[in-house]
Amino acid sequence: MEIINNPSPSDWRELTRRPELDTLSLHGTVGEILSQIKSEGDLAVRKYVAKFQGVELDNLAVTDEEFAEAESLVAPELKEAILRAKENIMLFHSAQKFEGKKIETTPGVTCWQKSVAIERVGLYVPGGTAPLFSTVLMLAIPAQIAGCDNIVMCSPCNKEGKVHPATLYAAKVAGVTNFYKLGGVQAIGAMAYGTETVPNVYKIFGPGNQYVTAAKQLVSLGGVAIDMPAGPSEVEILADETANPQYVASDFLSQAEHGVDSQSILVTTDSSLVERVKAAIAEQTALLPRKDIVDKSLANSRIFLFDTMDKAIAFTNEYAPEHLIISCKDYMAIGEQIKNAGSIFLGQYTPESAGDYASGTNHTLPTSGYAKGYNGVNLDSFIRKITYQEITREGLENLGATIEIMAQNESLDAHKNAVSIRLKR
Repeated sequence: MEIINNPSPSDWRELTRRPELDTLSLHGTVGEILSQIKSEGDLAVRKYVAKFQGVELDNLAVTDEEFAEAESLVAPELKEAILRAKENIMLFHSAQKFEGKKIETTPGVTCWQKSVAIERVGLYVPGGTAPLFSTVLMLAIPAQIAGCDNIVMCSPCNKEGKVHPATLYAAKVAGVTNFYKLGGVQAIGAMAYGTETVPNVYKIFGPGNQYVTAAKQLVSLGGVAIDMPAGPSEVEILADETANPQYVASDFLSQAEHGVDSQSILVTTDSSLVERVKAAIAEQTALLPRKDIVDKSLANSRIFLFDTMDKAIAFTNEYAPEHLIISCKDYMAIGEQIKNAGSIFLGQYTPESAGDYASGTNHTLPTSGYAKGYNGVNLDSFIRKITYQEITREGLENLGATIEIMAQNESLDAHKNAVSIRLKR
């Protein structure tokens, strides 16, 4: 793992580059699959399920019997944990409800916004190296709170045609009824275009591999919205001399085990912390069942040592991490100086895994530096705000001349006339 000492700001842009997903090179292959799904529907979907998921499905949808079977297979303690996480996620996202306020911008001119749920949303939950039932909760619960009429969820099944029981149980408690055993490009294509079995949606959410990312990019060019650009998961730990090296190492590794292309970085002002964290990482890695994945992920990971906290903060804002853990004495004051991050975890006792599962915040977050321009999934992600305005005769008399002058100076006489003809009556 590379250790970089006090790098010059001129090098920061290059040093903050992530392991790249070359999705452009996949557009040809992915585009061909999407085109076939668009024109052939279920026939193409079944073909690619057989090819990529290794199973021929009689029914693409999860049945009521399969939901019931899954519930019977989930251990009671896991059910209890899922239900508690659900409660916290509901509390946090319910507090985000929009309250529109009418504003009289000019006497007789009233404007306001109304929050309207997206009618049809598609939620993608990966099922690769681990069952991500927590993502089911993070996507379906805010969709339910928002009031989306049709919530479509896709997650790949195994070679026996089964979706992981915990994934199905989480979907059931989160209120999902339209669940399809689809993974990868075929899932994104089916939700984007609709098939005989899978309804089309207006916006697609959820993480995935480079093929899923490429598919989301391509369908977004054709009228289907997506939540955000996505890349490999990442964490930064910003630490000073008060940080516990064992805690830092555990946070480092909890991100590294996501996948071989994940990235963990430590940014610190304490030189003595570096070797202690490295030793703790080696010690903890040896005990992990996903050690092979962690070892490959650590090749993408780095430690940055800065001589002042101001530089460390400035570097953090340039990196714009998906997850940022601030393990410093003055974590609250430092947190206020962060401008670019997906989600921030404050203090020694706030691990990133809390946000991944059960504290209540959402774990679907911008990666690859996109936190400079995007926020994570929240209640607003599932709604649109429609603007309204009402103008009385008095209001038009008060504002009309302003509109006429502006329209005339843009050489849009019909716009001017729409006001003038009313004022002349």
